[in-house]
Amino acid sequence: MAIGTAAVLAATAGIAYAVTSSQTGPNAAKTASSIRVVSISPANQATGVDGANPIIVTFSGPVSPGSQKPTLTPSVPGSWTAFGDALEFTPTKPFDESTQITVRIPGGSSGVHSSSGGLLTAAVTSQFTTAAYSQAGLAVLLAEQGYLPLTFVPDTSTPAMAADLWGADEAADTPQGEAFQPPPGTYSWESGYPSTLQADWSPDQANVILQGAVMAFKSEHNMTINGSLTPQLWTALFQAQERGEQNANGYTYAIASKGSPETLTIWHDGRVVLQSLANTGIAVAPTVDGTFPVFERLPFQIMSGTNPDGSHYADPVEFVAYFNGGDAVHYFPRGSYGFPQSLGCVELPYNDAEQAYPYLTYGSLVSVQG
Repeated sequence: MAIGTAAVLAATAGIAYAVTSSQTGPNAAKTASSIRVVSISPANQATGVDGANPIIVTFSGPVSPGSQKPTLTPSVPGSWTAFGDALEFTPTKPFDESTQITVRIPGGSSGVHSSSGGLLTAAVTSQFTTAAYSQAGLAVLLAEQGYLPLTFVPDTSTPAMAADLWGADEAADTPQGEAFQPPPGTYSWESGYPSTLQADWSPDQANVILQGAVMAFKSEHNMTINGSLTPQLWTALFQAQERGEQNANGYTYAIASKGSPETLTIWHDGRVVLQSLANTGIAVAPTVDGTFPVFERLPFQIMSGTNPDGSHYADPVEFVAYFNGGDAVHYFPRGSYGFPQSLGCVELPYNDAEQAYPYLTYGSLVSVQG
């Protein structure tokens, strides 16, 4: 019976996979000694694939361990093993995210053959695309490196989980593997932070806490300071995890309260390190409510702009930490503090601004509430 170009469906572990074969034409007639591909996992044209998972090619009969092995493009370190009717590739390093992988199973006399000598008459090619690294994986890496106000403890309560986490799957146990599929575990808040911080947290979705942590990490690794999840960021995160590096600056959270009197409170590593009277924006130029990461720091600058009456200002200020557009925490000389006086900034007395500045590092979160 001739085998044309077709999608061959097979069930492996309860999942159907499609395989496109190039075994066509009269020379591909099935003989008693031939072998054919039954399924490939991940399936042909599959997307969102965990790049740390093995690749399994299943054949119509037992495979000779001495067969020529399939090739992968792009390649990663790992090994092919023959067992029963299958060849399995186990990576020791995951594939990169969002990458198309081509699996080519060689055919003919120099290709895959069965334990009885049957040949795969023609090469078979399949492709799949890896997933993007996950927000959940990002959260685990940032927590383990001390960039979050939470700790993460992997769940090793069952032998199966313990085996999966600590060595049963080498690629999955790498930092890159965690980025695809983080291990099960529990987050715990460090004590001392106000509950308002917890409202912004989600380990599975983008949020300002993760954004600030990314910016803090980038500031310590000489990268452009923003919240973008670039390939360079992921590479640096993986390398830092492998080296066991930790956040050198600690974790800072600040609340600018527009109550009466107005104040700025700063928590660092779970304890209050500063409580100061502060000034926020007047009615025509209010300080916007919300939570924002510090994105620029300057020990001194001439801050210039336009007053509500249209006049121009150019004021010397010190200990400046910008957190939202042109709004910053900084020193500004006033006769008193504790009520709206600024054009959107959070103004502090000199000594308090000097004390606040070392804590308000890049990525530190400032919440404006009122």
